[in-house]
Amino acid sequence: MAPTPPTDAELDIMIRARLAAVGIDLGQLPPGTADDPETGAPGQAAVLSSLRSFVRSSLAEISAWVPPAPSVEVSQQAAPMLYPSISTAWRES
Repeated sequence: MAPTPPTDAELDIMIRARLAAVGIDLGQLPPGTADDPETGAPGQAAVLSSLRSFVRSSLAEISAWVPPAPSVEVSQQAAPMLYPSISTAWRES
């Protein structure tokens, strides 16, 4: 049996929860679909509609991605250093 796609209400809950987890509150946007004439901020309904469209079209592809299998060449390379000049000075002294 194929899974049923989520409803708009279910997606809204998921989107609001994910945004709240990173500190974004959609409640600060103007209600409805119209942009705020003073600030140009989009309405809450417009933002949720756009995010629902993104979730429906992109998340399946993103979640299906897997990193390539590690190869010998990649695993034998030195890890990148934050300050390589320090490492160079240590090796040359």
